[in-house]
Amino acid sequence: MRAVRIHGKQDMRIEGVPDPAVGLGQVRIRVAEVGICGSDLHYLSDGAAGVFKIKAPLIPGHEMSGVVDEDPSGRYAPGTPVTVHPATWGQPSADLGEDRRHLWPGGGYLGSASTWPHTQGALADLLVVRDHQVRPLPAGLPLRRAALAEPLAVGLHSINVGGGVAGRRVLVSGSGPIGLLTAAGALAQGAAEVTCTDLLPEPLERAAALGAHTVQVGRDELPESAYDLTLECAGVPQALHSLLVATKRAGILVQVGNVPDEDRPVNLAPVVSKELQLRGTFRFNTEIDDAVALLVAHPELSEIITHVFPLDDVADAFAVASDPAASGKVLVEVSPDAT
Repeated sequence: MRAVRIHGKQDMRIEGVPDPAVGLGQVRIRVAEVGICGSDLHYLSDGAAGVFKIKAPLIPGHEMSGVVDEDPSGRYAPGTPVTVHPATWGQPSADLGEDRRHLWPGGGYLGSASTWPHTQGALADLLVVRDHQVRPLPAGLPLRRAALAEPLAVGLHSINVGGGVAGRRVLVSGSGPIGLLTAAGALAQGAAEVTCTDLLPEPLERAAALGAHTVQVGRDELPESAYDLTLECAGVPQALHSLLVATKRAGILVQVGNVPDEDRPVNLAPVVSKELQLRGTFRFNTEIDDAVALLVAHPELSEIITHVFPLDDVADAFAVASDPAASGKVLVEVSPDAT
């Protein structure tokens, strides 16, 4: 089969590799669509995503859809359209219940160098996953839109970590794909108002199309103490102070974007003076099921997808995905016949 493999910094190749075997408790999927995530871009540009460094060729990709190729159990018929929960749970922890199993130590994630051996991802013709990771798609949800389930689940989990959005004023910092899907999730779940920020006008145009208010950083001013819940989706630590100022007294700020693993000075005075809560969020637990339902109910979320490239043009896909002015969510179409 064909597979995209990142060998290290600025070294990505389309290569022929053996078809993966499928055993009991597993399902083999013919991959249709794969979304390019920020971590995928970092693996290519830096040879690492945060503290996770590539030590052997890595197939990236954890946002995907496809059809069942083979299921030894017979539960899923060949051709069944599916998406996949990218996580395999780690060692159960006495102080972390099932509701936080995504935090259990030792877990894996598709297309990630966080484990050794690395957990290979979805940018290949075929993907083998454990049966509990498979999510069959409801009728009416196209494979292309279904590839948004994983990043939407990240946004929905951050909303849950923040205590929900119903009736609340919400600020989303960063209008890349995660920020846009988080904003869409907040609007769908009954936020009174959603405001998106970004440095660039193009991402803000996409946010406005979803129904969000917009603030261009460096041109517009954020109102002080105006937002009940702030969701930082850009991974920009230097923005944290202004977001704390914009969050109301006793409000909550959730750090969604993956920030660099390095020391950075941050003015945390508003955390004390306004008794704010600063919370972190990591991936998600069961929210992918909510994401699938939301994608069925809101077909307009497909508009977040701005580009689709064939697998042979994967280098171009990564280049466009790295330019936030040019693109929202970029997909790679692996198997056109599957769509």
